[in-house]
Amino acid sequence: MNRLQGKVAIVTGSTSGIGIGIAKLYAAEGAKVVICGRRAEKGQAVVDEIVKAGGEASYHFMDITSTESIEALMADTFEKYGKIDVLVNNAANVALKDGRVDELTVEMWDAIFQSDMRGTFYTTKCALPYMQKNENGGSIVNIGSMASCAGDLGSTAYACAKAGVDMLTQSVALQYGKSNIRCNCVRPGLIVTPQNEAHVPQALKDIFLSNIMVNRYGCPEDIGHLCVYLGSDESSYVTGQIMTVDGGLNSHTTTVAQFRAMASRTW
Repeated sequence: MNRLQGKVAIVTGSTSGIGIGIAKLYAAEGAKVVICGRRAEKGQAVVDEIVKAGGEASYHFMDITSTESIEALMADTFEKYGKIDVLVNNAANVALKDGRVDELTVEMWDAIFQSDMRGTFYTTKCALPYMQKNENGGSIVNIGSMASCAGDLGSTAYACAKAGVDMLTQSVALQYGKSNIRCNCVRPGLIVTPQNEAHVPQALKDIFLSNIMVNRYGCPEDIGHLCVYLGSDESSYVTGQIMTVDGGLNSHTTTVAQFRAMASRTW
């Protein structure tokens, strides 16, 4: 359990959900993990769990919409640990059904892009100078979304912002690869977490499960395991990749669930 031994990793939005799962796995693999988000009490609880399990972690306040907050996170992490090896851009405003184009206001659009696109961009921008100080560069892991795979009935701004994260990933990988800085994107499918489980309607779960290839929903650890690989030296030749972790949801034709219900394999 030392795949990230000696590395300093920042996991944004790690006070709940997927972020907690990533942070715990990082700590279990030997990384010094900076837990960050706006909720100090929840963040400290994650730190306490990690420390109790034998890992090393600290909490730092961060508001993904505040440039000053992001700058302070990077500067304080570098001052505390002397380097930044891994950045996981997980923090986002998960407004899955923000609206159709005609329903969205400019204010709604801007708020989602500020959190999900601008926040990822600026956190990356601020981390790059610190990673360039490292002899071995660093690894940036962006958490995208399957919402960017295709059009949807309602999550217009969210999907567009996450599609921007896909392109940002490839741009960073290209522009900073010669500095040994890698950048990849993980796009989760339906991930049921302790925080959101009570709010995910059974009807929605059933729709997803009928289209997922495996016989379960995703969990935070499913995302965390890939993030461990991408943050480790094992993936030193992997960059600019957009990887979807969705149980195969987006790997088949859109009619699979209907044909399965008919006990038919084809039309």
